This record gives sequence, structure tokens and C-alpha cells, in this order.
Amino acid sequence: MADEAYENPKLAALYDPLDPDRGDLDVYADVAAELKARHVLDVGCGTGTFALLLAGRGLEVTGVDPAAASLDIARAKPGSERVRWLHGDATALPAMRVDLTTMTANVAQAIADPQVWEDSLRGIHAALRPGGHLVFETRDPARRAWGGWNRAATHRTVAVEGVGDVETWLDVTGVDLPLVSFRRTVILTATGETLTSDSTLRFRERDEVTASLTAHGYVLDEIRDAPDRPGMEFVFLAHRP
Repeated sequence: MADEAYENPKLAALYDPLDPDRGDLDVYADVAAELKARHVLDVGCGTGTFALLLAGRGLEVTGVDPAAASLDIARAKPGSERVRWLHGDATALPAMRVDLTTMTANVAQAIADPQVWEDSLRGIHAALRPGGHLVFETRDPARRAWGGWNRAATHRTVAVEGVGDVETWLDVTGVDLPLVSFRRTVILTATGETLTSDSTLRFRERDEVTASLTAHGYVLDEIRDAPDRPGMEFVFLAHRP
């Protein structure tokens, strides 16, 4: 099941305007270039920003996401015909052989259920060609990123074309490690409409992630620092032997 933030058409339409700076994707684009990947599977592709970035560089890209509303936005973007869009998740992928699979931003942590996580790693492994790579990020639990997820720290107002001013903020609603739940509130100033979405992320320890990769037949190549949030998260790079 996708979060309301991505499945509600009104909220999905605001995702890109409220988060226009996607410099966090540079590390993944660099990995794709470094590995000379030609076919990339973008798990949790959302509104398609990264998939379209790679497709624009001539790569063959498959994007998969459980949120139909987000995929509708991705399919409406210029160049979307160059990407194969799939409604679903990594637990039930069609047959393919890709050079690289990515899970950008919060995707890996949003797979909070342990069994779905295991099934996702298994599905991705099957989709990779021998020698193909998986790269994803996850926040370091020790840095307690959720400490800043409150109205005082996250409140902002953004002018959105065709919508008007949009007021938004986050509030943590529960911490039961390794799970952290939070609510996003969005107010459309022009109409006074209030929209909310609840999300839960799983903060996995570094050793837990390493063990799960090994258990599913991956070879861990490297754990890198995230250039956009140095010291705050791990970027895992592994391959299928």
C-alpha cells in the first residue's frame, strides 16, 4: 500500500512543487555513469523525476511504484514515453535483466514491513543480471533525524502555480524504533482545504542492512556517505554475483 502522500491525487500533484530541489539524485546518476549502466530499474519511482533524468541521457529505464496517482503524474511529463512504467512494487516484478536497480530518497525506509523488505530484496535480485548492482540509501538511526520533524522546524509556505500558496509542515506521531511515524499537513490557502498524510519509516542499523543483503545473495561492495546529508545516512552499493 502506498502512503496517502503519493496515492491521493491532490497530494501527489504537489509532490514536485513542494520538493523542487532533487540534488539528492546526483549520487545515483553518478553511480549509473560509474557503472556504465544501460538498463536501470527505479524502484519507488514516484512522479518519475529520476527515471526521466536517466531516460533523457539515453538509458533504458523501468520505473515501478505502488502509487497510481504518482505514476499518472510521471506519465504526463515530457519524455515519459521513453520510460516503461509499472504499477506495483519490487516483490512481483516481471522478468527482466537490468544493470542497476535504485531506491532513492526514502524508498528503502518506506518499506517498513520486514517481510516485504525481504521479498523486495529477493525480487530485485532476480531482476538484476549477474554482475548487476543495487544502490539505495538509509538514514543512520544514531543521528535521530526525526528530532527535527516538527512544525517549528519544517513549516513553510510555497507558491504553487495554478494552486496558490500552500502551507505545509511535519509532525512526528510516534517513535517505536526502528519505526518512526509522522504526519504531513498541507493547507491550500486559496480554498482553506487541509490535507494530511501519515507515513512510517524503518530506521535500519548498518549491520542489519548488510546482513539482509548477504542473506539474499548480494555481495556488498561499499557503504558510502551521502553527499547531500554528510554523516546522516548510508548509501549501500551491492551487486549480484
